[in-house]
Amino acid sequence: MFVFIYITARDFEEARKIARHLLEKKLIACANIFPVRSMFWWEGNIEDCIEFVVICKTKAEKFKEIKEEVKKIHSYEVPCICSFVVEEGLREFLDWIEKTVQ
Repeated sequence: MFVFIYITARDFEEARKIARHLLEKKLIACANIFPVRSMFWWEGNIEDCIEFVVICKTKAEKFKEIKEEVKKIHSYEVPCICSFVVEEGLREFLDWIEKTVQ
């Protein structure tokens, strides 16, 4: 089974650091990084800021390890690290993930 893991980061450099760290450990095959406007409750206030999202492509069995690795290097006290199951996909792309992630 394959998953996309959605992670938010405080800025581009942190997002890039997370992606590179996971790629170097061969926990993910690919990461996409893009800016997003976020609004959320934090410590009794509504926050409104620009964050960066990292979407990682990987195997479901790697989620727990990825979650722990991200928590080690993330600046947030409570980072968003969520996984979404890939129900269907181009077989060649999924095969590439399978071969790449170790």
